[in-house]
Amino acid sequence: MANSHASTTNPCKMCRPLGACLAFSGVENSMVLLHGSQGCSTYMRRYISGHYNEPVDIASSSLSEQGAIYGGEANLKQGIRNVVAKYSPSVLCVATTCLTETIGDNVKMIIDDLLEEEPGLRDVKIIPVSTPSYSGSHTDGFYDSCVAILDRFARGGEDNGAVNLFPGFLSPADIRYLREVMDDCQVESMILPDCSGTLDAGIGDTFYRIPRGGTRFEDIERAGSSSCSIEFNLAGDANQSSARLLDDRFGVRGYRLPLPIGIRNSDLLFNTLSEVTAGPTPQKYQDERSRLLDAMVDAHKYLFGQRAVIYGDAEFVIAMTSFLVDAGIFPVVCASGGGNARYVAEIETITGSLDTPPAILREADFDDIYDHTLAAGADLLIGNSKGNHIARRINVPLVRVGYPIHDRIGAQRILHTGYRGAMNLLDILTNTIIARKQDDLGYGYSYM
Repeated sequence: MANSHASTTNPCKMCRPLGACLAFSGVENSMVLLHGSQGCSTYMRRYISGHYNEPVDIASSSLSEQGAIYGGEANLKQGIRNVVAKYSPSVLCVATTCLTETIGDNVKMIIDDLLEEEPGLRDVKIIPVSTPSYSGSHTDGFYDSCVAILDRFARGGEDNGAVNLFPGFLSPADIRYLREVMDDCQVESMILPDCSGTLDAGIGDTFYRIPRGGTRFEDIERAGSSSCSIEFNLAGDANQSSARLLDDRFGVRGYRLPLPIGIRNSDLLFNTLSEVTAGPTPQKYQDERSRLLDAMVDAHKYLFGQRAVIYGDAEFVIAMTSFLVDAGIFPVVCASGGGNARYVAEIETITGSLDTPPAILREADFDDIYDHTLAAGADLLIGNSKGNHIARRINVPLVRVGYPIHDRIGAQRILHTGYRGAMNLLDILTNTIIARKQDDLGYGYSYM
């Protein structure tokens, strides 16, 4: 069901330009310039650095009242010049904001005009992306940005045997795990975006204005000649599918899968890789799966019948719901600030075997989630930090996963995906429930 309120209170999503910033953070030597007021880029930097615990630079065209009235062309041109001069990016994303979308600035025309005036700027690949904050969510901006990169620069050619992997909105730890999987399956892969180094970097001897790492641009250009694409994007619109774009334009076969969270979805990923490579799943991952099954049996007596509220990005909620059902936990509320009919249909399919189906919320805010949580009754909440106030009000534990996590450290190191990630989540969930039972007893106990 959709939000029936006339207003939104504490939305369960972030704004669209944030997704563009995160997508381009996974492209090698790239920068983002937000065409709008200074506060927009400040908000993005705060939300990204607070989750990943990494310094983040996001430029701004710094529109004032004058620019809002007469247009922001001069500010945008000067902003591009400044970013190129100070950062020397190879790729520059110019993302719009609600202000510049409202006044109607033609960003592409302004960029083309600037390149005519200053041909030297043509060495930088400048990509405009429309990201109005009042429409959609951060995930829309993320998917739109990935499609914009490929639409502009992917090239076709003879099949090079590689696999394009479009992981969606995952942690650096997840990206590293997926890279490990592809390498172990002996698959040459292009992961877009790859934030594993840029948003979870170590300390080095040299300071770089733009963090090292990210998807290489030459790999992006070759995406149209890959053997196939694997994309974790079930609920996204067709025009937000990178795999579909490459299929339609270059005939690159595409697989759209759920996020590989939990045993069922991880099986889908490894079965797809077996089909692509015509080889078995490496023994290493068969062993991981076996250990996960054993752990699920061990945890079942603690997890079965627990009632959970899941909220966050639509793809994350779909995948996490599947994992919880497999683990014996009953989802009672599944909520996303975005979502569409496909999101609802996927969750209905996953929970179809339950005696009592969950309340499925799309375009939800945290007032909606609170009301439905009270009505359904819950033993725990599963989602990002923004739901902490609900957990405190109803006195149930919150398992922090997804994005953003601003009140704990290590969010960039949370592994959600694959059998290994499912084991990690299973342990966290089980120990959270056991700890709550200990707290409720008053005297505690040290043996289960």
